[in-house]
Amino acid sequence: MATPPHDPNNPYNYSGQEGAGGYPQFPSGPGGPGGPQGYTPAGAPPPNYLAFGIITTILCCLPLGIGSIVYATQVNNKWQMGDYEGARKASQNAKSFAIWSVVATAILYVVLVALMLGGVIALDDF
Repeated sequence: MATPPHDPNNPYNYSGQEGAGGYPQFPSGPGGPGGPQGYTPAGAPPPNYLAFGIITTILCCLPLGIGSIVYATQVNNKWQMGDYEGARKASQNAKSFAIWSVVATAILYVVLVALMLGGVIALDDF
């Protein structure tokens, strides 16, 4: 099998169109220049759960609600940058933090009611 002649000005034997500076032009895909051509993620971005995060921050556990808001704000940015797996993980984390915020608040209320019914604390203590 014969190899094509070596051209010192074209070490990779590129024969397509050239871009700025004599470098080859690569097709642009959704992942940016040189990204996968024709690849598009299936459907719309995952839900960001921002409203859920805001509500749980105001009404429930503040630290976990803030974590939910932080992850919720990352979902759309990551999706637009082409980090589809990162967007999916941020969506799942936002949902998890919001749910844990609700659960933590529910546990706190159950413990307070149990302590009140047990006579350990009274409403006058608040």
